[in-house]
Amino acid sequence: MRINKYWLLLVAVLMAVALIFAACASQTTEDDGSGNDTIDNPVVRLATTETVNDSGLLTYLKPYFEEASGYTLEISAYSPSAAITAGEEGEADCLLLHDKSAEEDFVTAGYGVKRVPFMDSYYLIVGPASDPAGITDSPSAAKAFAKIASASGTDFVSRGDGSEVYKAEMNIWTKANINPADQPWYFTTSSDMATTLNMAGERQAYCLTDKTSYLANAANLGLAILLEKSDDLKNTYTLIAVDPSAWPDANNAGAKAFIKWMTGDQASQLIADYGVKDYGQPLFYAMDNQ
Repeated sequence: MRINKYWLLLVAVLMAVALIFAACASQTTEDDGSGNDTIDNPVVRLATTETVNDSGLLTYLKPYFEEASGYTLEISAYSPSAAITAGEEGEADCLLLHDKSAEEDFVTAGYGVKRVPFMDSYYLIVGPASDPAGITDSPSAAKAFAKIASASGTDFVSRGDGSEVYKAEMNIWTKANINPADQPWYFTTSSDMATTLNMAGERQAYCLTDKTSYLANAANLGLAILLEKSDDLKNTYTLIAVDPSAWPDANNAGAKAFIKWMTGDQASQLIADYGVKDYGQPLFYAMDNQ
């Protein structure tokens, strides 16, 4: 059978075109967070701390990010050290933390691309409305802690665990040059914030707390906000993409899309609105990322 050479040429051209289309279909393009690009890996694994997760903020933001980007956000909450470990062991694509020293160590060790601070909150010092230690007018949390330590008949209740709240409390005691351990007025629960606040309420004691936990339990505590928004009560939250040089399988495109969205206008407005409906005030303050 004689085959026309033009037929063979046509077949060759068609096969080449088919191969080109197949290559284009399999090519991965990096998503920019708009949802318009091809997404090779649609799942972004976010590791954060239990304190952040318990605030409800991420659950609130998740559907907005997913709709805007086309990604699916998987949120895993850990203790602060375990969240870092998840990034070090390649079990996360992005971290959301609020421990500057640990974040810097994570990036310096080659596990994270860079720190991207994106919002703040403030810890509160709460206590009996009568304020027997007179801390309300203190210029800083460290000065307030010094007054509590020197006042007669006042107690302080601490989480006494490895949480970010406890670390922040210890930093303030250090700034005040006070070691509260084994003091008769200092009590620890080795438990969560709600349990610690309840004990402080029962004892009418002072306590350092995150705002979300206090506002969620305030009606049953009999404790008032006595100090907030001082510089040493500020709590900065940071996003870090896991470095693909350490973990090539990490979803770096997804992590970048999440960070881009979280530092954009839509997320900033949503963060500013969060808490206003339930508590009459925001719980977090988006930073100016422009």
